[in-house]
Amino acid sequence: MKREHFVEVVEEALDSLPQEFRSRIRNVAVLVEDKPPRQRSPRPGQQRRLLLGVFHGVPTTRKSIFDLSTGPDHIVLYQKNIEAVCSSEAEVRKQIRLTVIHELGHYFGMDEEQLKDV
Repeated sequence: MKREHFVEVVEEALDSLPQEFRSRIRNVAVLVEDKPPRQRSPRPGQQRRLLLGVFHGVPTTRKSIFDLSTGPDHIVLYQKNIEAVCSSEAEVRKQIRLTVIHELGHYFGMDEEQLKDV
C-alpha cells in the first residue's frame, strides 16, 4: 500500500473513534514509519513478533501542570509490520484501527493487561 493511502486509512481510523474519546485527545501526533529502528530479523525457526505501533509520551494519568513540556506525545505506526501481518487491505484497515486504539489506550494510562480486557 502506498504511504499516502496508508495515512488516509489512519486518518479514517482516528475519525471513526467516538467523539467522547476524540475530544479528550490533546497534543498527540500520529506518525507512520516503515519499521521500528533496530528491528532484528528472526532467527531460523523462530516465530517473529512484530511491533505494530508504539506510544511515546506521558500517559494522561501521570501528567502534571508542573511537568516541563517535551513536545507533543506521539504514536508511531509501523506500516511494513502492519502489512506483514495482514493478507488484504481490509485486514490492514482493521489492524490500523486496532493499533491506533491500543496505543491511545497507553496515552490514556492503560497498561497491557487492561488493554487485553478492552
